[in-house]
Amino acid sequence: MEQIVIEFWGDFACFSPPYSKVERLTYPFPTPSAVRGMLSAIYSKPVEFYWQVNKIEVLNPIRYISFKRNEVKAKVQQKPISTDEERTQRQTTALQDVRYRITATICPRPGFKGSPQQLYEQALRRIRNGKCFMQPSLGLREFAAYFEESDGIRQPIPYDLDAGYMVYDIFDLHDYSVSKKVKTKLSLYHAVMKQGVIEVPDYDSDEVYKGGVTC
Repeated sequence: MEQIVIEFWGDFACFSPPYSKVERLTYPFPTPSAVRGMLSAIYSKPVEFYWQVNKIEVLNPIRYISFKRNEVKAKVQQKPISTDEERTQRQTTALQDVRYRITATICPRPGFKGSPQQLYEQALRRIRNGKCFMQPSLGLREFAAYFEESDGIRQPIPYDLDAGYMVYDIFDLHDYSVSKKVKTKLSLYHAVMKQGVIEVPDYDSDEVYKGGVTC
C-alpha cells in the first residue's frame, strides 16, 4: 500500500504511560496512539478511514529534562473552578529537542465508497501546505509539534533500545464512533528500537495484545 512519510519535531515531548498520571514520566519515544493523534490533527475523517502507523524513526538523540508544572487537579463540571484553589505542582520528566520520521498508511473503512488515492492526495496536500485542524502536539497540548513532508535526508540515531511493553492505543481502531460514552480499550505491543527505528505492527496483528474494555 502507498505510504505517507512525515517528520514531526518540537522543543519538548512527553508520552506518559497510564501508570504515571500524577508524576508524568515519558516513554523514550512516542506511542503509536500519540502518533495517530498527531496525524489526525492534520487530516482526519473517522467515518471514512483510520491511520495505521507502520514505522517510527528517532532522528534526534534521546535527551531527558525534568521540571515542575502548574496543573489544575479538578475537572470542570457544571460550575467554574478556581485555579488558585485547585492548582498543584507536579513533576514532569519529558524529552527535549525531539524529531521523528513517521511512516503511515491510510486504511479505508469497509463503508468507504470513494477511492483511497483521493484520501492520499488530500492528506499530502494538507501536509505540503502546512494545514491542520488543530496544532499537533507531542504528548501534551502545550508541547506543540511542527511538521513537514520528509525528504529522507536525516538518518535515525545509531542506538538500540528495548522499551518493553508500550501502549499501542487506547481505542479500538475499527470503532469510529468515539464519544464520551465509548469506553477505552487498551492495547499493548513490545516496542523495540533497532538503530533508531521502531517497526510498528498492524493493529490486527497477533503482536498487538488487546485487553478488555476499561472504564
